[in-house]
Amino acid sequence: MRLYLLHLGTMQPGDIPVPAYLIQTTDGINILIDTGWPRSFVEAPRNPPGLAVEIRPEDTVVARLAAIGLQPADIDYLVCTHLDDDYSGNHDLFAGAECIIQRHHYEVAKGGHPRFAANRAAWDHPSLRYRLVEGDSELVPGVNLLETSGHVPGHQSVLVHLPQTGGVLLAADAIMHQSMADAATRQMYITDMDDERSIRQSTRKLSDIANREGVAFVVYGHDAQQWPSLQHSPLFYE
Repeated sequence: MRLYLLHLGTMQPGDIPVPAYLIQTTDGINILIDTGWPRSFVEAPRNPPGLAVEIRPEDTVVARLAAIGLQPADIDYLVCTHLDDDYSGNHDLFAGAECIIQRHHYEVAKGGHPRFAANRAAWDHPSLRYRLVEGDSELVPGVNLLETSGHVPGHQSVLVHLPQTGGVLLAADAIMHQSMADAATRQMYITDMDDERSIRQSTRKLSDIANREGVAFVVYGHDAQQWPSLQHSPLFYE
């Protein structure tokens, strides 16, 4: 089992990372988690308010996969933590994969919520196959999906059990930065869509899981301080 951390660009100011992840299981299954901003942003970024998106050609999800010997057709599962613009911009490239998403989140987005409209042509492409899950579940042995509504309804995080490293918790936007890891003091952001109670519940849930499982580390969704300290692809954790 291997875990690759894929660097898919940066947001300024603050060198804010945009990550995705690839898990390769011992029996050859490739699991991609999220796909970053649209690949068109390399040439023509559509910057969100107050931020500038920086994506080099080597930062696209296809380029990052190619650097470790993979192409989109090699991906078996695409886990969608959620469908915000910086997480879902290239889903349409993975028609051969089964897309795994929380039912509640899919129904909110599919129902036309404007928050998820910008990338709809990518995440709602007619060639994509979605499997709707509800709550916590095991995707494959060693990979657990965790329902973490709060940042958006039906957000999900991922717990990976690696044979040498141990547990790694991919929090995604349930906890965007280490400073937000304490449920009691977690700062609310304008991008947090759900009510404060749900947000704090999911933050506490992840903290409890990290403690109970004795994880080696948590990867936060957009932590500019943590990200440089981690191993990025083509290096990997195993």
